[in-house]
Amino acid sequence: MKKQALGFIGAGNMASSLIGGLISDGYPAENISVSDIDASKLNDLAKRFGVHTFQDNKAVVERSQTVLLAIKPQILEKVAREIADVVRQAEPLVISIAAGIPESALDRWLGGGASIVRCMPNTPALVKTGATALHANDRTSPTQKSEAEAIVRAVGIAVWVEKEELLDVVTALSGSGPAYFFLLMEAMENAAAEMGLDKATARLLTQQTALGAARIAIESEEGPAELRRRVTSPGGTTEKAIDVFERGSLRSLVLDAMKAADARAAELSKQLGG
Repeated sequence: MKKQALGFIGAGNMASSLIGGLISDGYPAENISVSDIDASKLNDLAKRFGVHTFQDNKAVVERSQTVLLAIKPQILEKVAREIADVVRQAEPLVISIAAGIPESALDRWLGGGASIVRCMPNTPALVKTGATALHANDRTSPTQKSEAEAIVRAVGIAVWVEKEELLDVVTALSGSGPAYFFLLMEAMENAAAEMGLDKATARLLTQQTALGAARIAIESEEGPAELRRRVTSPGGTTEKAIDVFERGSLRSLVLDAMKAADARAAELSKQLGG
């Protein structure tokens, strides 16, 4: 099947990762266009991937059937209003990865009637292990939804949510989630160093343990509770450590933290999309 003309507005890290993943999967470079105000970023993408580059956002929209907005939320309104007339004429699928901007606000800035998919990717997409949640507005066709999903799958997994507000929960889970794991890794590394291991050894063992645990969880048919039980021998060292976590109300702390992130995401959506 012929690949659609795909345009990126914004040439930052996430756009670069998506472009690299798509081309690795066989997406033709000649079908991809990118715009950005930073000429050095455009030159880098042109050299690395052979894509078309422009400093005019409208030029990208005019030649694309799907347009991915890979820009910061703070400038999305300005850019959307700038390209609105071209979007109304060309009627592309518009994909936004800008956190906190609701579909209704983006549609309003684009002049109304746009087919929009909103995505919530996370930073592991930069190393092609991302987790992205998507939601489409009512004007998005099944074919367009498939196109959006195929794009983000180039850098990891993709899941759809039924209600747009659930993207705030996704933000609290997978969007902010890498930082939670980094915090635990940091704490484990520091604890091991305080107990006598040199810092480099503590870091290496922490990193490999996190990688191994994640791989087991991904490849196993069992959930994390059963996997935990399997490595927790009665009366053993792991059980002692888990008991300390449980007495410290780790589960409640995680719930409170994610609720705080969810509430902040909803608050930012109201502020940015007003």
